[in-house]
Amino acid sequence: QVQLVESGGGLVQAGGSLRLSCSTSERALSRYGLGWFRQAPGKEREIVASISWNDGNTYYEDSVKGRFTISRDNAKNTVYLQMNSLKPEDTAVYYCAASLFTTAQAMSIAKFSGMDYWGKGTLVTVSS
Repeated sequence: QVQLVESGGGLVQAGGSLRLSCSTSERALSRYGLGWFRQAPGKEREIVASISWNDGNTYYEDSVKGRFTISRDNAKNTVYLQMNSLKPEDTAVYYCAASLFTTAQAMSIAKFSGMDYWGKGTLVTVSS
């Protein structure tokens, strides 16, 4: 019903930048809270950033504040995650997720168990 397709991952050096894209539908952008999660090797999936379904309010995990920016382009049906000043600890598979009528704050609490749809992920590797 709601498809999420991530792209933009790759290999970058520490301090570099990368922009991830989550291609979805007009329906998803207007009815679903959208977020970026990541899962590093041997660790649980965690939220990185999210954006509310209605007002565009955002949430950021503490470790990425000031470095990452989540945004959406309704004309392109796309949600972005701009990642700057990347660190080796940012290395993970990054997933786009959607939750119906959910705010950014609620998504940060619900975590992955509260998501309705998931993308397949895109790998980000940051070398030292």
